[in-house]
Amino acid sequence: MNNFMNKMKEFLNDEEGLTVVEYVVGAGLLVAGLTGIFSTFSSTLTTELGNVFSS
Repeated sequence: MNNFMNKMKEFLNDEEGLTVVEYVVGAGLLVAGLTGIFSTFSSTLTTELGNVFSS
């Protein structure tokens, strides 16, 4: 039981794992934000790109 507690303390004090989680959360928020932007402006982008490439 004591070995388990020591392993848990080491895991909780390990900051490298937390950094990885922060990057994953940040990347997820970035993807969600870009998805929201592109889904909001998709019809405008389609129209504008169609006008540019048809000219």
